[in-house]
Amino acid sequence: MIKRLLTLPDDLDILANAARAEGFRALDVLAEEFASGTNRFDGPGEALFGAYRDGALVGIGGVCGDPYAPGAARVRRLYVAKAARGQGIGRALLAAMVARAAPHFPLLRVRAPEDAAGFYLATGFVALADPRGASHAKPLG
Repeated sequence: MIKRLLTLPDDLDILANAARAEGFRALDVLAEEFASGTNRFDGPGEALFGAYRDGALVGIGGVCGDPYAPGAARVRRLYVAKAARGQGIGRALLAAMVARAAPHFPLLRVRAPEDAAGFYLATGFVALADPRGASHAKPLG
């Protein structure tokens, strides 16, 4: 189940620990930015989503305005627990982000690690020839 999050979930630490074990600190940054108010995913077209399976948080990700491309949206902090991958959870989170952003932004961008490039290509993103600030983009609308 995908749920829009207005606050950080209580069990974010569990997911962040799993991410950290894989060398992915983005959930730590998510918590820091949310706490400081730097990014709370609360602007027009923005949202933070959690993916739950059997009541446990197994994935998270948000969409917000892209600071590197004014007028575009950006996928931020998308992470799915290793044990939950390959079950459509990442796609469901991304679909929720696209649905939220599409009425407000013409383009969705992401800076994807190399091992996630295939995921973004399979979900309709295209690789950018000049990846300053983003590696992939998807037109919305």
